[in-house]
Amino acid sequence: MESEQSKFPSPPGLIATFAAGFNSVANNITVIALPVLLDLFLWFGPRLSLHDYFQPLIDALPRLYTNLASAETLELAQQFWTDFFTRFNLFAALRTFPVGTPSLLFFEMPADSPLGNPTTLQADSFSGILGLVVLLVLAGWLIGAAYFHWVSKVALQPPARPVWKSVTQTLWVSLAWATILFAAGFPALMLLGLTTLLSPALGQVTLFLTGLATLWLLIPFYFSAHGIFTFQMDALNAILNSLRIVRFTFPTTSFFLVLTLLLSFGLRFLWKTPPTDSWWMLVGILGHAFISTALLAASFIYYRDVNDWLKVVFERLKAQTTSAKG
Repeated sequence: MESEQSKFPSPPGLIATFAAGFNSVANNITVIALPVLLDLFLWFGPRLSLHDYFQPLIDALPRLYTNLASAETLELAQQFWTDFFTRFNLFAALRTFPVGTPSLLFFEMPADSPLGNPTTLQADSFSGILGLVVLLVLAGWLIGAAYFHWVSKVALQPPARPVWKSVTQTLWVSLAWATILFAAGFPALMLLGLTTLLSPALGQVTLFLTGLATLWLLIPFYFSAHGIFTFQMDALNAILNSLRIVRFTFPTTSFFLVLTLLLSFGLRFLWKTPPTDSWWMLVGILGHAFISTALLAASFIYYRDVNDWLKVVFERLKAQTTSAKG
């Protein structure tokens, strides 16, 4: 038994994978340009606000939900949503998932900058908001696909392929993700809205639990776009290959993803330390762009290496089965 097991190679080393990802970005530092530019736009650019559209609905909360919650709770809910839409910037929709450009200020939505308060634009009609969301998400997918293509070239130097072919396939992947998230997320969003209305604290707990559940369900699809850039797959085969990888390498892949999340979100607190009206925030933006890009590069390297490893393992298992039958 030990002799048979020794014939199988070891899975990809995680430390070596992360080191290779960081080295590839350090040697091609211009690859962080798109994340930096997106954050600079969200920091200094105009704000696209939904405050004027939603404020009448927020003002009507006490009248509509008098029997569901106390006056104090409704007042807290009003304050929460008023503050949220005051800060909310619809241009944050440029940060798309799963294919997208990382952004430090995507959640922060800064209301000020070292240059003063930026111009605020109001979107005050449903059709206008819907049209802007569609345009911004589409633009985010296109920019994200270009970013993924650039990082994959730096990390792997794969065979040349026209950018537009990769972009087309990633659009299909993004549409598949959007469909799944909408089908699962709409009920969760309704629940989140109701719990936040009853208690902002309960809403935060609901948001946390929903995020954990969503993360767990989406792990098998994490590499759904990687095959497009690494092996020039089409969207369907890239998604199926992601499911296959996670199925056969779940412990190692889960550990890789946990380390990625810990590095990404752990360092995020460091990058967000400076206030948004300080030029020191620029250091955070640059640091976040480098770390996020290096982690993405590492994921491409891990995806390639684990595919190669599985190929060798399956070939040897097939050879052993054939030999046993003989």
